[in-house]
Amino acid sequence: MSQTRVAILVGSLRADSLNRKLAEKLRDQAPDGVTVDIVDGLEHLPFYNEDDDNGSAPEAADHVRRQVALADRVLAVTPEYNGTMPAVLNNAIDWLSRPYGQGALSAKPFAVVGTTPTPYGGKWAHADAARSANVAGAVVLEDVTVSQSGIDVDVLGDPEVFGALEAALVKLVNYEGVPSSAA
Repeated sequence: MSQTRVAILVGSLRADSLNRKLAEKLRDQAPDGVTVDIVDGLEHLPFYNEDDDNGSAPEAADHVRRQVALADRVLAVTPEYNGTMPAVLNNAIDWLSRPYGQGALSAKPFAVVGTTPTPYGGKWAHADAARSANVAGAVVLEDVTVSQSGIDVDVLGDPEVFGALEAALVKLVNYEGVPSSAA
């Protein structure tokens, strides 16, 4: 059986981030045949500027692009900031979308999960991340998106909640075709 590599983009830079902990738990409990790598270095990416990406990108961008290029699938694990995805995730998707049509996200299955301490569970951030990744050329599995409110739920400790997040990872890993809406 061949290994499926999943790159995780964490949308929070906070050291004690629940979404980082969620990404680490998904990595540590990955199913057999699945390698999960948390992409490091998002905090070092300069804001995307095409002038800085003509022929030679900054090393931080090349580093993140290489990590995602090695993956078979991409999973964003993100909270919601002010009703949308965090700037760090948006900026990473911008860098990963280039060069146009050949970026590290191009044709890669992509899904979004995460939690946020709001009544909305991150649904707007997840929708925005999915839309942006789709425009960047990823194959977005919108039915894999899992938004979970962290207000009254122990996301890491509740087996039902974490099970839904694990199921999303498995669905992303098992994806084999073009979504029906893209056919």
